[in-house]
Amino acid sequence: MTIRVNNIVLDINDALDSLKAKAAKIMRVQGNEIKKIRIAKESIDARKKNNIKFNYAVLIEMDNEIKIVARANHKDVKIEEVKYNAEFEFGTKEMNHRPIIVGMGPAGMFAGILMAQKGYKPLIIERGEKVEHRTKTIDKFWASGELNTESNVQFGEGGAGTFSDGKLTTRIKDTRCDYILEEFVKAGAPEEILYIGKPHIGTDILKEVVKNIRETIIKLGGEVRFNSKFEDVIIKDKKVKSIIVNGEEIPCDTLILALGHSSRDTYDMLYKKGVFMSSKSFAVGARIEHPQDMINENQYGKYANHPRLKAADYKLTYTSEKLKRSVYSFCMCPGGGVVGAASEKGRLVINGMSEYDRNKDNANSAIVVSVGPKDFKSDSPLAGIEFQRHYEALAYAVGGANYNAPVQLVGDFLKGQASRKLGSVKPSYTPGYELSDLNKCLPSYVTDAIKEALPKFDHKINGFATYDAIMTGIETRTSAPVRIDRNEEYQSISLEGLYPAGEGAGYAGGIISAAVDGLKIAEIIMRKWKYAH
Repeated sequence: MTIRVNNIVLDINDALDSLKAKAAKIMRVQGNEIKKIRIAKESIDARKKNNIKFNYAVLIEMDNEIKIVARANHKDVKIEEVKYNAEFEFGTKEMNHRPIIVGMGPAGMFAGILMAQKGYKPLIIERGEKVEHRTKTIDKFWASGELNTESNVQFGEGGAGTFSDGKLTTRIKDTRCDYILEEFVKAGAPEEILYIGKPHIGTDILKEVVKNIRETIIKLGGEVRFNSKFEDVIIKDKKVKSIIVNGEEIPCDTLILALGHSSRDTYDMLYKKGVFMSSKSFAVGARIEHPQDMINENQYGKYANHPRLKAADYKLTYTSEKLKRSVYSFCMCPGGGVVGAASEKGRLVINGMSEYDRNKDNANSAIVVSVGPKDFKSDSPLAGIEFQRHYEALAYAVGGANYNAPVQLVGDFLKGQASRKLGSVKPSYTPGYELSDLNKCLPSYVTDAIKEALPKFDHKINGFATYDAIMTGIETRTSAPVRIDRNEEYQSISLEGLYPAGEGAGYAGGIISAAVDGLKIAEIIMRKWKYAH
């Protein structure tokens, strides 16, 4: 049993050693009565830039915990809640075949590791390469524009998040989040992700973490097949009978479909097979880059270069009064870069990426505008995909038809004129860029909404709408454009044995929420079925 003490405040220059004394004072005990103390949560309070503080929650081990909590009688002192332990009763109905997971992104990976830990020996199918080979393929694309449509920033081991920032923030409250973070740490992630307020791993470390999780799954009896494309599902009596992978038929009665949000050909195949799905909203826009030093100074004032502070981030939102659309920053990458994230020939899409140290010159984030079925030209569930494709093809052409990205200065964007030369901010995108006009590759209601929002954002972050800031287009893969409809047991409402999971199925929005979704589905399957092969 452990005591949790919340809301311990330290000044930016206070030593961490003082946490013990402050916790003892709140609990009304002597410091020497505390046997062990560790940080459970750390967050930065930078609302007053010249008086930055840290807020902590700590976990404490000592004798007579219940008595001490009762005596303290303090709102910030309580017994720590029991964490997720993945203990449950297994089902009694025996599987005919081992469970199959399609996709080695967060949802598939965590469904896979939990099932492997419980002896279910899952088979994981991934169309892209293992992360070691995938890294080389992506580096080649970024250097030369040579795209592999089966293994890229969207497809491959770890999913799209592996080549982003490795953000582990989430709005969901679920004890499974602790399990996920602990598994990441076991696989080599920094231990600080267990407690810092805005945890991230960084793409450089995440590659090794993903590889180690895969090796753990294999050691526990699971199997992972790369360069293995899920091509078809064979259905009998409205149930999954088998799947086709690289032309091979594999018997299957339990299929976790953990697609990424860019698996367009798979969505199409499932739709033709009669799997129920619906069109959903997402957001599109462009990446904006500023000097990271400028963001640090805005967020931290005189403490901008303090050794206890890392590269600053931001989160901005605005609702267009004229267009009644949400405009917001998305996937902010401090000290990172803008990267090519295409997965189809002749179509350009970008993303942001940071390494663990976040020490590059520029900060970037997507500035995106909400779009939805009312903006699409069809009632088809796949209409959002065609919307994405249309504007990605325009961006490819505007960039020079060679995977160079269209780039425009913020000042020129606001004036409605094409850029002719760069200012003080240099684009980070590779393999190259074309100075142009983003109005040529985004809907007018998107560019108009962003033009309305940028001056408002400048009031929150001084210099945000500065003339020389760079906008790079286009970002369209903020979330899945499709939702694969499922019931309360997470099973497809039209196909028994099919469990749509994670972000690609339309039920998550990031690494942690997708991983939680995968865990929930794995639990549901194991509560129903036993695996004794």
